[in-house]
Amino acid sequence: MRAPGTARRWAMLGVGLLDQAVSAYFVHGAAFLLPELGRRGYRLAEAGVLVAMPTVGVMLTLIMWGIAVDRFGERRVLITGLTLTAAAGAAAALSGSVVGLGAFLLLGGMAAASSNAASGRIVVGWFPARRRGLAMGIRQMAQPLGVGIAALTVPTLAQRLGLEGALWLPAALAAVAAVTTAVLVVDPPRPSRAHAERTGQLASPYRRSSFLWRVHGVSVLLVVPQFTVWTFSLVWLIADRGWAAGPAGLLVALTQLLGAAGRLLAGQLSDSVGSRMRPLRWVAVAAALTMLALGVADELVRGRASLLPVAVLVVASVITVADNGLAFTSIAEVAGPFWSGRALGAQNTAQFLAASAVAPGVGALIGLVGYGWAFALVAVCPAVAVPLVPGLRAERAADRERATQPV
Repeated sequence: MRAPGTARRWAMLGVGLLDQAVSAYFVHGAAFLLPELGRRGYRLAEAGVLVAMPTVGVMLTLIMWGIAVDRFGERRVLITGLTLTAAAGAAAALSGSVVGLGAFLLLGGMAAASSNAASGRIVVGWFPARRRGLAMGIRQMAQPLGVGIAALTVPTLAQRLGLEGALWLPAALAAVAAVTTAVLVVDPPRPSRAHAERTGQLASPYRRSSFLWRVHGVSVLLVVPQFTVWTFSLVWLIADRGWAAGPAGLLVALTQLLGAAGRLLAGQLSDSVGSRMRPLRWVAVAAALTMLALGVADELVRGRASLLPVAVLVVASVITVADNGLAFTSIAEVAGPFWSGRALGAQNTAQFLAASAVAPGVGALIGLVGYGWAFALVAVCPAVAVPLVPGLRAERAADRERATQPV
């Protein structure tokens, strides 16, 4: 296959960013239906179950989509998944009942999971190693961008158009993303399965070393501070710091944009230092220190200096999301062309499972000890992650092995 030019590669990266942002909008944007559900008389527990349906759908199908990527290629998976996402969104908008809405949100989440594994593999497959960190950092901007845009649009649309009407926009965006993918995306080259079997590329990379297992473990631990900040920053600003809902919402949206920029900078840093694991370790250390500082600031700083804890929150919002692109890039590189889909699916599944425990777990902790102590205790997770990050020797060994096999 003739390799695409530089402009086409960056265009495909842009499509990957779009696809993942649309997926994030659909999956995480459902949470912003909560105000409208509350106005309709639903209790928070009932509404919480409904808006969790897309996330449940993602967790159920991530590994399945990863297997499909390894077998059929990235382009087919993206087009199929995005088309199904659009169909599920349209069906939810037309459902006319809460039961139907929940069912189609579940199906939409199952379909949207296709973007998580496939769009990342396109970046690794088409960009050289010296540019992959930056490219994946750009692609990983998609989630906070999607969440930030959803925070600004979904509540307004739900208030004006109703629960079902708010889903027409993500359905339309998914349809646009599917068409764009069909026009611009080309699968990265990979050896034939016969050649791969002869050269051992079909063998599980999890059996060769503990590298992937350790990166998965580190990522799960770093999800805890990330989703703590994402989940509780708005209610903390309103209930604990006395902010009005409007300014608090705008600040949360701003932190999402800053977090997206942080992922890009982390990717660029990994290219500059020639390592994914060294910056990953730095992020883990910074996340532990920042969450500890946030807890201390919340406990000790009040009155005129009360903006200091808010400033620390903004810093934490950037640092705690910076690891995603680093881990994703490394996993896709080490897993290789016939395992990267499954490896990235396993990565996301583990992260979603951990994230799903954050809201009830940290929420209960806040109820027991308050926001400040809860934030400080969450710092234990990234602190534990620091020694689990594979060292330079393990990373270089993975690099040498990868050099003998095309990505």
